[in-house]
Amino acid sequence: QVQLVESGGGLVQAGGSLRLSCAASGRTFSDYAMGWFRQAPGKEREFVAAFSRSGGSTDSADSVKGRFTISRDNAKNTVYLQMNSLKPEDTAVYYCAARAVVTITNIPSGYLYWGLGTQVTVSS
Repeated sequence: QVQLVESGGGLVQAGGSLRLSCAASGRTFSDYAMGWFRQAPGKEREFVAAFSRSGGSTDSADSVKGRFTISRDNAKNTVYLQMNSLKPEDTAVYYCAARAVVTITNIPSGYLYWGLGTQVTVSS
């Protein structure tokens, strides 16, 4: 199995940027497709972005397209989420997730491993 630890969250003004990191340990990092999800208070967990195991494909939610970029560094066992032009509605706990298959999915139940999350708060 793999253990995931997110970092990089914080408080930022609208229009600002943050970069989230997710460090993985355990099994070989390159064996996993990786995803980012978020959950705001009172709302369901929602898909943000994902990166396939091979790095050949990515996907992101329409709400973040053009603003957020997912990337991974297999040498550092880390996946990143660069968030630009942040909006108050981006406020949520952001979670990193992993699945031991090649393909990506935007469904939370498709991921077996989860980090504890990092809080992102965007003030207006």
